Amino acid sequence: MSKVKLIIQREYLSRVRKKSFIVMTILGPILIAGLLALGIWLGMSDTSVYNVLVVDKTPELDGKTLFWKEFKPTSQIKFQYTQDALTNAEFDTSAYTLMLVLREDIITYPEAEMVFRKLPSLKARSYIKGQVEQVIENEKLKIKSIPKSDYDSIRTDLEIVTVDAQDGKASYKQEQAVVGFVFAIMIYMFIFLYGVQVMRGVMEEKSNRIVEVIISSVKPFQLMMGKIVGVALVGLTQIVLWIVFTSILTTVVSSLFLSSITAEGGVPVNVQMTEQVAQTASEDAMDQAFISDIFELFFFQIDWPVMLSLFIFFFLGGYLLYASLFAAVGAAVDNETDTQQFMLPITLPLIFGFLVSEFALTNPEGSAVIWFSQIPLTSPVVMMVRVAMGFDSGNIWQLFLSMALLVGGFLGAVWLAGKIYRTGILMYGKKVTYKELWKWLRFKS
Repeated sequence: MSKVKLIIQREYLSRVRKKSFIVMTILGPILIAGLLALGIWLGMSDTSVYNVLVVDKTPELDGKTLFWKEFKPTSQIKFQYTQDALTNAEFDTSAYTLMLVLREDIITYPEAEMVFRKLPSLKARSYIKGQVEQVIENEKLKIKSIPKSDYDSIRTDLEIVTVDAQDGKASYKQEQAVVGFVFAIMIYMFIFLYGVQVMRGVMEEKSNRIVEVIISSVKPFQLMMGKIVGVALVGLTQIVLWIVFTSILTTVVSSLFLSSITAEGGVPVNVQMTEQVAQTASEDAMDQAFISDIFELFFFQIDWPVMLSLFIFFFLGGYLLYASLFAAVGAAVDNETDTQQFMLPITLPLIFGFLVSEFALTNPEGSAVIWFSQIPLTSPVVMMVRVAMGFDSGNIWQLFLSMALLVGGFLGAVWLAGKIYRTGILMYGKKVTYKELWKWLRFKS
């Protein structure tokens, strides 16, 4: 046991002392948070100015067409009107960014064509689409002789709140599944990252013939387990530090963010209540409601101690299972090129588990999610989605069964990998096939 401990200590210290480990441990959470923030900022900060030529082909009535000067311009979207469309050559040399062609029978067949030189943002397209829909809606009300005020008074925007029949409270399971999917991605990424480290470490020692010296003092199985556990502790150390750093960053950023947007009861400071501000007040209220829902989800709907504890358990279980198989592959081959034929069968279940967890975003309680959260090869990834949604007394047994099967799967993988490892670690210059691996598994000693 002391020999295994020494191997674990060597594997652990040799990796955590590397500058790359220290740098990524510190910068990892910052980079992830920065990339997410950058993606959101780029998606929301559309500063392009669109000069839109509205080609209104609808029939004239009282000297004007249906859409003539009906669209409300904004600081970024300006509208000009005509009844004749430009040719492609004329449009290319014009000052217009977009050309919106509204067909003559658009009331009956609501379809329009948008010509562009540069694809407009989703925000711009959504605004223009809303303007067209509003004019069509008003015209249909006139045709049906329905006053706009009457229509507005009876029009209702429906919001469906899903309620759990068990406790009668609003359910956030769909949103919780998204949080679980983020943890599933992390497990998927870390298993690949550290599993490949084990495989490459074994291959390096084998190719350098260092292993011949090492196994003169320890058994091959002890060497394999020491390497697997040592790298596991490296991964666990980095994950724990990432969780701590991320928690600190989240607390600081969220407090700064809230203080900047909720001054004076949610209304920005030093803003004069002009007509323009009044028009955007409803949007501010929607933003506040959205932020409130996010905080409700993150701080009240997810049991973080349980979530993080099970995350560490399934990460370790999944890592130990796959790292054993990666170690067996590293012992069986002489170079990285030969690993391709053995890597595919190992990685396919993990990739499939990732796809099932992605499917869980649309159907969190589907039968595929339930079944593959039990299979050891896929449960480390898929189960995270279910853990985020929580378990009740009727299905908590599925969590414990999945944990037991994962432990059993890890022990079985270690047993199989050990038989391959002890034979392949000293074999050089031979092209290993699946038939050869089967022979190694059948060796009794």
